[in-house]
Amino acid sequence: MSYGWNDVQRIAEELAEAKPGVDPYSVNFVELQQWIKELPDFDANSGRVGEKVLEAVQQLWNDEID
Repeated sequence: MSYGWNDVQRIAEELAEAKPGVDPYSVNFVELQQWIKELPDFDANSGRVGEKVLEAVQQLWNDEID
């Protein structure tokens, strides 16, 4: 099942699995957005993304690896 930009918890979980050992806060927003678009089943056309969404993803991703 596909998911989109509003599914920040799912995105964070997928990134934690796909990018082990990466510090979420070391990833710039351009790179983070690209990584998210490359995740399996992610629908990049699911809406617009802004800094607040990317910040939320970073925080939740960091929580996943702690």
